[in-house]
Amino acid sequence: MMLHRVRLMLNRQRTQISNAIRAYISEFGVVAPVGRLGVESLLEVVADAEDDRVPADARLCLKMLAAQLEVVKRQILENDRRVLGSARRTELGRRLMDICGVGPLLASAFVASVADPFVFRTGRDLAAWIGLVPKQNSSGGKQRLGSITRAGNRYLRQMLVVGAMAVIRYAERHGTKRPWLVQLLARRPAKVAAVALANKNARMVWALMTSGERYRELMPMAA
Repeated sequence: MMLHRVRLMLNRQRTQISNAIRAYISEFGVVAPVGRLGVESLLEVVADAEDDRVPADARLCLKMLAAQLEVVKRQILENDRRVLGSARRTELGRRLMDICGVGPLLASAFVASVADPFVFRTGRDLAAWIGLVPKQNSSGGKQRLGSITRAGNRYLRQMLVVGAMAVIRYAERHGTKRPWLVQLLARRPAKVAAVALANKNARMVWALMTSGERYRELMPMAA
């Protein structure tokens, strides 16, 4: 898990430094679109000594930040290589990556975080530990399901939702042969569907971890 904790720290540092560069250089009227491409265009301005919009002392400070950003980006790449290697080294990690929405980062995090999957009686128990099950409110003998509890392993929860959103975005652009997902997207917003898919993926992870089997995509039967 140290690889993942350090990855989180490095990503926070990258965001902090990028935001600092944006804020400082904007004081001289130099702005750029949101995103990494925007930051890269600002770094080009910082590196261009002929650009007189940025005073010399300010440019020196911005170059210091740019140098720090470059170091952090290299460290993130090296960390990601290590995470990818850790996921591929284990037989379990390779099996988990067969699930749509579970990449090397998430597979590695599951292997590191869940040392003994049998402490959870069911896949729902694992999903609840991650914080992906809905709150239950009882009133007048009726149970109503609310939003997810968000209690538990925040890191796994965030990555499961991000992975699910990637699957949904791909399905929206290119279509999907998964009837369950098609029906879900027809009646729920994408973000709500992503949480439901993340819950489903967490349960499948538990099933693979406890059974030792490989993931098999269930395809719809031909008419």
